[in-house]
Amino acid sequence: MAAAGSVAELPRKEANVLKGHEGAVLAVRFNGDGNYCLSCGKDRTLRLWNPHRGIHIKTYKSHGREVRDVHVTSDNAKLCSCGGDRQVFYWDVATGRVIRKFRGHDSEVNAVKFNEYGSVVITAGYDRSVRAWDCRSQSTEPIQIIDTFMDSVMSICLTKSEIIAGSVDGTVRTFDIRIGRELVDDLKHPVNCISLSNDANCILSSCLDSSLRLLDRSTGELLQEYKGHICKSFKMDCCLTNNDAHVTGGSEDGFIYFWDLVDASVVLSFRAHASVVTSVNYHPKENCMLTSSVDGTVRVWKA
Repeated sequence: MAAAGSVAELPRKEANVLKGHEGAVLAVRFNGDGNYCLSCGKDRTLRLWNPHRGIHIKTYKSHGREVRDVHVTSDNAKLCSCGGDRQVFYWDVATGRVIRKFRGHDSEVNAVKFNEYGSVVITAGYDRSVRAWDCRSQSTEPIQIIDTFMDSVMSICLTKSEIIAGSVDGTVRTFDIRIGRELVDDLKHPVNCISLSNDANCILSSCLDSSLRLLDRSTGELLQEYKGHICKSFKMDCCLTNNDAHVTGGSEDGFIYFWDLVDASVVLSFRAHASVVTSVNYHPKENCMLTSSVDGTVRVWKA
């Protein structure tokens, strides 16, 4: 057996290709237990898959423009999505019915996340704001608006008491909802994706100068930078592997990169797609990863 965290355990074998989207796939996300995944894209649809068997289960259609992000509740009952039509959709997974549409963003919505209870949806928009919406309320108005950003907000992460957001203004901002405090870390380069380490001690930020940066959450200290990929004009995901041993991210030339978390060396890179890699998403427990691309496919990778 390979040692935990070893390069031999990284997912590099293509297990399945999920085809069905017409045009670019903009995001792909495992559900909470990693048994299913959801993808969304330019064709205005969301698609539910069993990635391990390569099976398409359901398509969700209601968006008027491209769908940029999707998230599912921990009980797999509801999902939320957002995109170019400025609306946030709250869906019933089983029936495919739209339960509610939240309107309020003045422009495209880039990112969406449920809180841990699935009762509140947090969104980030091109209109420089982060908004919170109550799924249990009949109101379609936001319950909170955060508008301290100087440019488009691209990505959000949530902890039990905080909203963390990355913006094109070059900052990662942490909002403590309980005490109303804002912490600002200025990375000096446009941030297009952020991701939390599994121990929640660090934030990984993808910046448009073809660099990933790892920040210590408690001090804001820049711990490490990861380079080698191309990221200059597209929103591309980044994340840590599920044991926090490696950092992974896509590249505009279709490659996937894995870096050693500590010394930032490239330990593995390979051509995963024919075009820009828009999304990488790591399985919560297994050595398995999803990638999506402008080439219209989602690919499933295993060790």
